[in-house]
Amino acid sequence: MSAQPQAEPLVEVSGLTVEFPVGDGVVKAVDGLDFTLGAGQALGIVGESGSGKSATAFSLLGMHRGTGARIGGSVRVAGVDPRTAEGDELTRLRGGLAAMVFQDPLSALDPYYAIGDQIAEVYRVHTKATRRAARARAVQALDRVGIPDAARRSRSRPHEFSGGMRQRALIAMALVCEPRLIIADEPTTALDVTVQAQILDLLHEVRTENGTGLILVTHDLGVIAGSVDDVLVMKDGRAVERGTVAEVLGAPRERYTRALVDAVPRVDAAPPPRAAPGREVLLEADGLRHTFGRRGAAVTAVDDVSLTVGRGETIGIVGESGSGKTTLGRMLVRLVEPSAGRIRYEGREIGRLREKELRPLRRELQMVFQDPVSSLNPRRSIGESIADPLRAAGERDEKRIAARVGELLERVGLDPDWYHRYPHEFSGGQRQRVGIARALAPGPKLIVCDEPVSALDVTTQSHVVELLGELQRDLGLSLVFIAHDLAVVRQVSDRVAVMRAGRIVEEGTADQVYGAPQHPYTKGLLAAVPVLDPEESAARRESRLASA
Repeated sequence: MSAQPQAEPLVEVSGLTVEFPVGDGVVKAVDGLDFTLGAGQALGIVGESGSGKSATAFSLLGMHRGTGARIGGSVRVAGVDPRTAEGDELTRLRGGLAAMVFQDPLSALDPYYAIGDQIAEVYRVHTKATRRAARARAVQALDRVGIPDAARRSRSRPHEFSGGMRQRALIAMALVCEPRLIIADEPTTALDVTVQAQILDLLHEVRTENGTGLILVTHDLGVIAGSVDDVLVMKDGRAVERGTVAEVLGAPRERYTRALVDAVPRVDAAPPPRAAPGREVLLEADGLRHTFGRRGAAVTAVDDVSLTVGRGETIGIVGESGSGKTTLGRMLVRLVEPSAGRIRYEGREIGRLREKELRPLRRELQMVFQDPVSSLNPRRSIGESIADPLRAAGERDEKRIAARVGELLERVGLDPDWYHRYPHEFSGGQRQRVGIARALAPGPKLIVCDEPVSALDVTTQSHVVELLGELQRDLGLSLVFIAHDLAVVRQVSDRVAVMRAGRIVEEGTADQVYGAPQHPYTKGLLAAVPVLDPEESAARRESRLASA
């Protein structure tokens, strides 16, 4: 009997190079990459920011065309070469044969058009269906990805969807033409753990039910544990390790891979040793409430919240998007005025102080924001951004200001000579260090950190968390650490408060909340945290799907 012919790989990449012109030279983002993917298989491509993983994913759909990038090597997706495909063949590749789910759905969706119309338009382009048929297909696709009341919600615009629902809509758009391959580029970054679990479960269902191939690009190894068959680890544009997910996560061979695995925060790992915080209360909130809007359109974001922060203590605040944790953090440093309740700082009521009365306190109550790109002025050097709080506090000697900024840059692990560089010249982790330096500039006693590591890769995340811990120990700072990542919060917090729908539903020491959670909501959050064991991850997914 003759041997059966081998099926052609769905994706075949050989010697791939991607180079971008920069000034008089080039930057090689991908350097000699090889891999294949069969129909129905799932491959995870992992690595830190700048490793070349997204550049690789974009090359599969020819998305570097027109950017000035130079692509070398061989790439074929379902038999099509994305570098040379033109006209109908390129259209068929992008959406018909393969589709991409992007990291940021807001930038991938048109804000002016209804979600359903955008999905229907993709379907019409590839099938020439009537508007009515395309509309019905779009509603069907939204229903398939779990959007409730899909027919009605299909008429909503992107801003009317939550982050998780927008990501589901992008997956619906990717699925509407039943492609053979889905490329998901950081599809769960910045989503809370429960929504992340839902998106990963959905991608798994699509793959197993339809035989769709999946390439999952991420910096988070916990995301890939139960979602892919094989893993390709990238560094500086090259593949440094590849193998089954069990092999790579369970027994990594390369030092770089081991470092990535070790950097993944775990809820079950013992936190690093921490000095006992002082018992003296620095800040106390009592019955805080904040309402947006008026009368019939009013929304209560924070509802009767009370907590204390001791000197030298870190309070972790966790919860899903919309739980009220960011609004609470902004109230604690008086960036938002409470609608009701009291805030006492060092025994003094500050909840009703006017801006003029608050100015002397601004230097002592600081905030580090989630997105350093939007919180730093792109037209001002990072040194000037750090110097601004010093000038606002009354310092007028420019030599002393420059010296202090240099000290702060060095303190957060940046070169003082970078004073005159601009935000776009820095990586995400470096920009976050700039944000921390700016918060430190006036000599605060309390810093509220609002999702300070949510968009960073795991190793950079680990470095920033270590830096905050070091600063707290050295300077005696009190920290309020707000995050949706429960594993990160476990590593930094003395006490933890869990928020849901504007209220604190559980509070206690980190050991109490993580070791013996009492509230069903807390238990659900902890059950959704990704784990590195592929078998355990798969078992958790089956349990979630069975109970859905």
